[in-house]
Amino acid sequence: MSRKIIIFLIKVFFKLTSRITLSGQTTAQKEGNYVVVANHLGVLDIALLYYIAERDDLIVIVADKHYESPLKRWIGNKVGILWIDRENPDVRLLKHMYTELKKGGLMVIAPEGTRSKTKSLLEGKPGAAYLAARGGVPILPAGMYGTEDDLVSHRLKHFQKLDLHICIGTPFTLPPLPKRDRDQILKQYTDEIMCQIAALLPPSYRGIYAEHPRTLELIDNQN
Repeated sequence: MSRKIIIFLIKVFFKLTSRITLSGQTTAQKEGNYVVVANHLGVLDIALLYYIAERDDLIVIVADKHYESPLKRWIGNKVGILWIDRENPDVRLLKHMYTELKKGGLMVIAPEGTRSKTKSLLEGKPGAAYLAARGGVPILPAGMYGTEDDLVSHRLKHFQKLDLHICIGTPFTLPPLPKRDRDQILKQYTDEIMCQIAALLPPSYRGIYAEHPRTLELIDNQN
């Protein structure tokens, strides 16, 4: 089974089961070279991004713990997922990621590094910030909700439509990483990424970034 067939099946699934509300910069993801950063609530998140992107050069970074599942591994390999050990990133894989970005693709990373069990934003990890800053690639933030695993399971079991929401933010760039104080700068960059995502979400999903001054500033600028 080819990538195109799997993407087609994903589209059929969403058309049959879901009401999808796409807001914000609704066409930004269709062209251009970006690192897409998004919150992570459930297993449908990745499929939803494939559905709205409508691009053949979409690459999603996924923790290699999911590689242990034969079905996830098979589907992931078909659609171009890159499996990464988040605790010990492989240098060759990082080089491959940079190569793909330079080709002009769309690379998706969930900075939290895992699905949020609290259904709100967790503390971000520095991988996305490092990749975007070192590669000089613009960042495209996205906020999703309605994809929580328990909510999806409940609605499907009761033959109810899924109400899925995704808001695409305004692209932004990070300055190149300096040689000194990298850890501190990466923390600042990561906070910026997470606040950009938080500003695209309803209050209950913003988690530890709900009252962050940068989040409040971004929300105020939306009004």
